[in-house]
Amino acid sequence: MDLELVTIGTELLLGFTVDTNSAFLGKALAGAGVRIIRRTSVPDDPAAVRAAVDEALGRTGLVITTGGLGPTRDDLSKHAVTELLGLRLEFHQEIWDDLVARWARMGRKIGERNRGQAEVPVGTTILPNRWGTAPGLWITAERGTVIMLPGVPSEMRGLTTHEVVPRLAALAGPNVIRSVMVRTTGIPESTLAERVTDLEDALDALTLAYLPSLEGVDLRFTAWGIEPGEADARLTAAAERFEERLGDHAYGRGEDDLAAVLLDACRTRSRTIAVAESCTGGMIGARITAIPGSSDAFLGGAIVYADRLKLDLGVPERILEAHGAVSEETVKAMAQACRERFGAHHAVSVSGIAGPSGGSEEKPIGTVWFGFAAADGVEAERYVFPGTRQEIRTRAAQFALFGLWRRAKSAGA
Repeated sequence: MDLELVTIGTELLLGFTVDTNSAFLGKALAGAGVRIIRRTSVPDDPAAVRAAVDEALGRTGLVITTGGLGPTRDDLSKHAVTELLGLRLEFHQEIWDDLVARWARMGRKIGERNRGQAEVPVGTTILPNRWGTAPGLWITAERGTVIMLPGVPSEMRGLTTHEVVPRLAALAGPNVIRSVMVRTTGIPESTLAERVTDLEDALDALTLAYLPSLEGVDLRFTAWGIEPGEADARLTAAAERFEERLGDHAYGRGEDDLAAVLLDACRTRSRTIAVAESCTGGMIGARITAIPGSSDAFLGGAIVYADRLKLDLGVPERILEAHGAVSEETVKAMAQACRERFGAHHAVSVSGIAGPSGGSEEKPIGTVWFGFAAADGVEAERYVFPGTRQEIRTRAAQFALFGLWRRAKSAGA
């Protein structure tokens, strides 16, 4: 089953609000076998809303709108759609009574402007909104069906999950659209694609999308319109084949965070970790401590941005003078000093040139050195990352976690 999505709100087009509703709807509806084939964003303008919904109905006969159901002057979506479908609004006393009671429970008196939220097109199925004030509307007319949802994310999600998806699933039938995501890092998109070309060619009834980001490249496998059991089996088999081919570069699935994967590996092997950061300025430690229970394995770290603090950590002055802060020798000394200072099994150090200035022919902007220390010695890796200052630092933090994970999970193996 195909439908179109119309997101309504001038704030979306001006960039003041990020449209997270569309992403949620895409995932939620796919699980019910429903595919969003087009998404249109329009301002809070009745003519624009009417035109967008009109065109969408002409293509699919089934449309979901988000936004424009509130009590303020710019909330005109309901009126625009009602006019388009040739219907009229009628006042529902039970909706008004519920709104009055809801406001009373909050110790407030409802305003007369809210009465408009109790008006719905004749013949509409009212979708009760337990998460807010504006009910969702399921409007069926000769031209098709328009499902109107509030734009407030918590309200839209509640209505989608409990009211919309069950109804659409019943109409769509037993087949589903399902996806599995394999997360990779430490390998460029083009190299990754070359490595799995034959596997991609052999995919059966699945599609594969490459989703690059600052943290790596996600591989999204999707089964379209297949019975749930068969879809799950095909997706699992495909994910496992690609993971085997990619080895360490495939670190998780779905929403797995590399920091969480690292911590799990440390807990399993009773290993501890520490960090010494220069150009990343605490980003690695922040990624790790954002995971609940990180204290099981993470001991702490040091932000040693200035050279004198690298000396305080334990880097010999002769190394800094001879090789500079961004060098193999310095990050090795940083990692070893960090491991000894914190008493950790593994330590990582990072020092680089994040820009936008400070680069040279020998050490261009984006050059980052990493040190990895363990009981069996110290290793260093160099990488030149592209992008802005923030992008370079984000990529460096991810690479540091990747290096720690590879070493922690092989410890004692």
